[in-house]
Amino acid sequence: MKVYVTRKLSGDSLARLQSEPDLEVTVWNQEAPPPPHDLHRAVRGLHGLLCLVTDRIDAALLDAAGPQLKVVSQMAVGVNNVDVAACAARGVAVGNTPGVLTETTADLAFALMLAAARRLLEAADYVRKGDWTFWSPTTLLGVDVYGATLGIVGLGATGQEMARRAAGFDMRVLYWSRREKPEIAQGLGATYRPLPDLLATADFVSLHVALTPETHHLIDAAALARMPPHAILINTARGDVVDEAALIAALRSGQIAAAGLDVTAVEPVPLNNPLLLLPNAIVLPHIGSASRATRTKMADMAVANLLAGLHDQPLPHAVRA
Repeated sequence: MKVYVTRKLSGDSLARLQSEPDLEVTVWNQEAPPPPHDLHRAVRGLHGLLCLVTDRIDAALLDAAGPQLKVVSQMAVGVNNVDVAACAARGVAVGNTPGVLTETTADLAFALMLAAARRLLEAADYVRKGDWTFWSPTTLLGVDVYGATLGIVGLGATGQEMARRAAGFDMRVLYWSRREKPEIAQGLGATYRPLPDLLATADFVSLHVALTPETHHLIDAAALARMPPHAILINTARGDVVDEAALIAALRSGQIAAAGLDVTAVEPVPLNNPLLLLPNAIVLPHIGSASRATRTKMADMAVANLLAGLHDQPLPHAVRA
């Protein structure tokens, strides 16, 4: 059976896959993702595909692969790049890697919050540029995280871990989700608020929702206008949860104080994106799960899903249409 892997993997999971006697494994060995035309050519005759969020898995690609394709295994939690319904219609199983990156992503979200609050990137640039010629009591003043109000948008696994970290900073935690979660929230010391109220109240707003038609541009110009001018927005979810043009305008005008972003509408972010010129925006290259241990676990899970699908077994972590 033929298998295609769209990028080199962490750990020894790739070696494990290549050691399977009945598999012919091809790996895209460049750091950049395969261009669409290369991917369409590579999938012809495949039985299994291991892909990443940078790969668009749509009906056209599935048709290019052919009816023998059994499984698409995504090395990520989100599958907004995969047409799951088209896969189901063709009998192709879809797997993802949930749970394993929860802690790591929450760590990064909290780190972004601290960095934006205390203007760490601005301060580091201040030193590198030679501007630090004397100490001043008014230089690069930030805001306190300890004792502040954190608004969590999406109380899923990562949102819950964000709340647990906030407890160590004695933060007041508010949350909004599509449905209230009183039992979970009580254990976290979190209080439900309708989204408009949360935005108007929170000092920090951290986004932890999946990208769906309902959450596309959930944080738009109207949402940003509800936030107080000292508020800071953190996004480690998906770029299109935020209306990027509206965010740029809000940061430029001082409508909100700052933003810490691990995701953007277009990735990699174009160098002419105005976000990169704003001193009150921190933009990272989608590194939410980028620890050695987490990426290795993700690769192991993706390979396990792939092998299960190839052998007509239930996927350990299946995505339902």
